[in-house]
Amino acid sequence: MSKEKEYTNGEITVVWKADACVHSGNCVRGLPKAFKPNDSPWIHMDGASTEELKAQVDKCPSGALSCYMNDASDSRGKEETPVPKSCKLELVNNGPLIIYGPIEITGKHGVELKSGPKTFLCRCGASSKKPYCDGAHKKFDFEG
Repeated sequence: MSKEKEYTNGEITVVWKADACVHSGNCVRGLPKAFKPNDSPWIHMDGASTEELKAQVDKCPSGALSCYMNDASDSRGKEETPVPKSCKLELVNNGPLIIYGPIEITGKHGVELKSGPKTFLCRCGASSKKPYCDGAHKKFDFEG
């Protein structure tokens, strides 16, 4: 079972699943005023606007970061995320393959590695978190 932590500013709640994190550093590089890995807690909800937080969380390649808008409509306030009817593939120039849509990746012995609405897969072969992208392509100027 994944270790989950929640952080909120009252308007939005960011959920971090530590066991799913591939430590790509996208969050820290993209919004350093809110994501500070050397601090405890490491997510500073007052360091950015709700819109900035949501935009950065949506870029998480592993799905370890997710968020929901707080709303009194139910016990957790979690908004339902519409599930796409099909998946979309996007090749990022000199970067990963992004899959948008409901997918499941099964590893050795039928173990489910990832199931979610968005997944970033390595294309360069250098990721230490294969099959997921961890940003390693930037270290050796991957072209593809």
